[in-house]
Amino acid sequence: MEEAMEMEVEEQKTQNSTKRFGLKNSIQTNFGDDYVFQIVPKDDWTSMAVSLSTNAVKLYSPVTGQFIGECKGHSATINHISFSDPSTPHVLHSCSSDGTIRAWDTRNFQQVSCVTAGSSQEVFSFSLGGSSDNLLAAGCQSQIFFWDWRNKKQVACLEESHVDDVTQVHFTPGHQNKLVSASVDGLICVFDTSADIDDEDHLDTVINVGTSIGKVGFFGDTYQKLWCLTNIETLSVWDWNDGTNIANFEDTRSLTSESWTQDHVDYFVDCHSEGENLWLIGGTNSGTLGYFPIQCKGTAVVGAVEAVLGGGHTGVVRSVLRMQGKPSKSQGVFGWTGGEDGRLCCWMNDDSTEINRSWMSSALAVKTPRNRKKNRHHPY
Repeated sequence: MEEAMEMEVEEQKTQNSTKRFGLKNSIQTNFGDDYVFQIVPKDDWTSMAVSLSTNAVKLYSPVTGQFIGECKGHSATINHISFSDPSTPHVLHSCSSDGTIRAWDTRNFQQVSCVTAGSSQEVFSFSLGGSSDNLLAAGCQSQIFFWDWRNKKQVACLEESHVDDVTQVHFTPGHQNKLVSASVDGLICVFDTSADIDDEDHLDTVINVGTSIGKVGFFGDTYQKLWCLTNIETLSVWDWNDGTNIANFEDTRSLTSESWTQDHVDYFVDCHSEGENLWLIGGTNSGTLGYFPIQCKGTAVVGAVEAVLGGGHTGVVRSVLRMQGKPSKSQGVFGWTGGEDGRLCCWMNDDSTEINRSWMSSALAVKTPRNRKKNRHHPY
């Protein structure tokens, strides 16, 4: 049963014309004690998948917030989820610390396939790609496994490139035979997967970031640039092809904290990009988020905050989904956020006549706060 609850938080603008998004009411759902880990959209934006700390994935409408269904089967923490390519848009993939990567048919919420890295393995990240779009790559502790997803047969395993947990694997947009991996060992590796895959002959580039890597992503008009967020909350930007360092932001929390009037920035959730433009999304332990523009050309600069999302969360935010480029689908929705307070928050554009909404658990809203900063990145 859903119950609407008023929240006295109004939308406002700061002196610098920064957009500030607030919540006017919320709707209680059946989250219980769940944490929200990740939010990802279906290709046509008719649904979004939300991974939870109960080892399940729930699906919602990104426009109305209506609950659609649930995929259950993992026996340990779900570390990464992603919808398939447009040829099979209804298929959702998930990987887990239970050592499996599973595929789900989101039309009936049933598991349709499963590959296993081993009962002693934890799968932290996966990516679909390859020159023939047939490869499934996964970061499994210090190894990178490859399967042919068509027949579920393992075709390669890279064991020598990393010496600690592989937190990220991504096939490169526009270069689907190139795979980028990132690890707690501080290394980013670029592999050529167009032929037989091995550690020696097909390792193209190694980038030494120097500290444990939490998340990486591509941006730029040709996706040649790679942003990198570390587990000590620093940001760097690289050319993934030749390994050139473009920008370093060592004291990133202080730089962003000086760029707004809110509390000190405690952590970074993600980066958002449009073409050559990059924004760093930072948050406070009390749940306020800020979009900080990053300048990489010439002198590396963190700009004044451009958007603030406040009043929705009461704890660490784990995931931000921006509904970009879908004006006909979004109906004024700016995006969604989810976090460790069990809330799934919907944010409206400031020119929308609709009220903002937050789908939340009232039980979690009054729980005693716990300091989770130390292990916030585990699972990766």
